[in-house]
Amino acid sequence: MADDLPPTGADDALTTIGVRELRNQVASVLRRAGAGERMVVTVDGRPVAQVGPLTPGGSGATLWDLAAAGLIEPPRRPDRPAAPAPLPLPADLNADRLLESSRGR
Repeated sequence: MADDLPPTGADDALTTIGVRELRNQVASVLRRAGAGERMVVTVDGRPVAQVGPLTPGGSGATLWDLAAAGLIEPPRRPDRPAAPAPLPLPADLNADRLLESSRGR
């Protein structure tokens, strides 16, 4: 049921719903929209539309708003890659010496 759809992330309270599921659960989705929730409708995994209240809450466009408008492409992976390991730098590194050596002086 559409009420069981998980939010896409903690930052944005938007939920994605496929067009087929939207068709099957339209009354529930519209109730949720009337209650203030905004949902992104996807076709083949690509956001194409947005269902939500007439006066949207919030201060600005989210990533899902921009994706639904076709301005950006949404992430293909829900997980994030691990941060790269920090590079070891010598303790006596001086920016002036580094610039001089890179310039060949």
